[in-house]
Amino acid sequence: MSVKITARYLGDDTVELEHGPSGQKILTDLPVDNGGRGRTFSPTDLLAASLSSCILTIMAKAARKESLDLSGAAVEVEKEMQASPRRVARFVGRITLPSRFSADQKERLKAFIKACPVAGSLHPDVKVDLAVA
Repeated sequence: MSVKITARYLGDDTVELEHGPSGQKILTDLPVDNGGRGRTFSPTDLLAASLSSCILTIMAKAARKESLDLSGAAVEVEKEMQASPRRVARFVGRITLPSRFSADQKERLKAFIKACPVAGSLHPDVKVDLAVA
C-alpha cells in the first residue's frame, strides 16, 4: 500500500505537509538547535512522534485481541541528536500503560514495541530505549 505525502516549502523555514488520502495538513519548522526558531515540529520531531504513535497503535491493536482497552496509555519520548553526521542518535522515554493491567499483560504488550513498523524502519544505529510502566 502506498500513501502520497506532498511537501511544500512556504518560506521562513516552514514546510507544509499534506496527507494525500485525507487532505489533512501539518507544518514543520527548522529546529532551534539547527539555527531555526522551533515554532512547531521539526522533521526529526515528527520521527519521534511517528515512533510514539506507531507503538501505541500497534499495542492497541494487540490489546483489542485480548479484549483489553488501551485508553489512557501514553508514550513520552525524548529525541537525542548526534552532531556529526547530524541525525537522530537515540530515543529514550517511558511507555505508561493503564494501572488496571497486570504485570503479565504489560509484559506481553511490551513485545509490540519492536513490532512497530516505524521502529523497524530505523537504522540499527538509532537506539530506542523505552521503559514500560
